[in-house]
Amino acid sequence: MLEEMGLKAKAAAASLASATTQLKNMALVEIATKLVENTDSIIKANEIDIENGKAAGLSDGLIDRLMLNAERIKGMADGCLQVSRLDDPCGRVLDTITRPNGLVIKKVTCPMGVIGIIYEARPNVTADAAVLCLKSGSAVILRGGKEAVNSNQAIAEVMRQAVKNVGLDENVIQLVTDTSRESSVELMKMKGTLDCLIPRGSKGLIRAVVENSTVPVIETGSGNCHIYVDKTANIEMAADIIFNAKTQRIGVCNACESLVIHSKIIEKALPVIKARLDEKGVEIRGDERALAVCPDIIPATEEDFGTEYLDYIISVKTVDSIDEAIAHINKYSTGHSEAIITENNDNAEKFMREIDSSSVYHNASTRFTDGGEFGLGAEIGISTQKLHARGPMGLGEITTTKYLIYGNGQVR
Repeated sequence: MLEEMGLKAKAAAASLASATTQLKNMALVEIATKLVENTDSIIKANEIDIENGKAAGLSDGLIDRLMLNAERIKGMADGCLQVSRLDDPCGRVLDTITRPNGLVIKKVTCPMGVIGIIYEARPNVTADAAVLCLKSGSAVILRGGKEAVNSNQAIAEVMRQAVKNVGLDENVIQLVTDTSRESSVELMKMKGTLDCLIPRGSKGLIRAVVENSTVPVIETGSGNCHIYVDKTANIEMAADIIFNAKTQRIGVCNACESLVIHSKIIEKALPVIKARLDEKGVEIRGDERALAVCPDIIPATEEDFGTEYLDYIISVKTVDSIDEAIAHINKYSTGHSEAIITENNDNAEKFMREIDSSSVYHNASTRFTDGGEFGLGAEIGISTQKLHARGPMGLGEITTTKYLIYGNGQVR
């Protein structure tokens, strides 16, 4: 089945590569329109997944990732429209070189071809990934997790029909409905058909794809995101930012999972922060000095400092300097998003320079690490690797380049 899908994708990619920007944008607008028009049927399919997920004992964080409502579907549609308004990433001339022999060499952006996406319980990825691939001129084969299979099918069918409505090959978007491990492994071995494979999901899924794929992989990462409360922090600002970063959506990779607090401010700051987090029932797991300030929190283990909870849980580490904070974060971070809350600009610059993560903030929530919030439209994922792409991956990160060489008879 996947081999046949791959052949269809390659043929569709070839036709999409020659599609005008106007036609691609028409398809995106049609997808947005049809997603909103089919809100009820998509939610009905999603309700089956939610019911199955609860019966299977999925955590609140995973249920939150899985859940669709009218607002979230409208958000998916708005993402499509935002992508339609962005410049076409293909055909941009990045460099032009004229050689002494008269050859003119142009480096231009072009589609990757066929992109595979393996992801878990986030049905919005089905739409986000498809529209980004479409605008960047690539066909996509989507393989979601079993938790969202009904939602994904409903969304994919709406998008395929929308693409067909404007005259494009519907096979620029395909969904693998077999959610067995075998289909995932087969997708990883489709070198020669897939030009790129992008995993989105748990640390285990990403590791499995990176270690087993023969297709080139762009690695997205889990998010053990930190917020460091420096000794000069505005405590009320810190509490507001931490409350937002931890509790707005617990099941997302840019949620704050770990706090690091300077010892000079922890006695004043931690009770205020705890009071805000108590509003949402967040369990705090702290080191000995945090426990001394708030005796009713839970003792932290070493494992807590490296855990992406995706739940109403957060760890607290006490430090005596910004250098200790940076060392702790770089040790336990997954390279996703970190923030410093401080009124000291020198400390802010030091933190932002020395923290080794894809997105580093000063006095702002880590929840902004997102393609839409960065003005990229929808995103294909957050890359935590350093080759090719890092941070939120938009249109530019899923194109490649080629050289066009113009001559008038030159030989070597």
